[in-house]
Amino acid sequence: MQTPLKCQLLVSRCDRWRIHHRLQELSIVCSCPADGSLQVEVHHGIDLILVRSTVQQFTASRQELVSWLERCWLASTEKTACS
Repeated sequence: MQTPLKCQLLVSRCDRWRIHHRLQELSIVCSCPADGSLQVEVHHGIDLILVRSTVQQFTASRQELVSWLERCWLASTEKTACS
């Protein structure tokens, strides 16, 4: 088994608890030390994708989320058109 990648995320204190809770629901090992950071253990590539997505969900503006979703839809329709 590979050693997990340990990441320290700097997010606002109010967001870190919500992010921490969601990551625990996703079975991703994380903790909130007294220094105000959020520490996460990444064991697989999918963990990294889930961490990024979760942080984005809580920290991005509505417009950023809408733009990201529109890019995903565009990429999906382009992929379908090429098939």
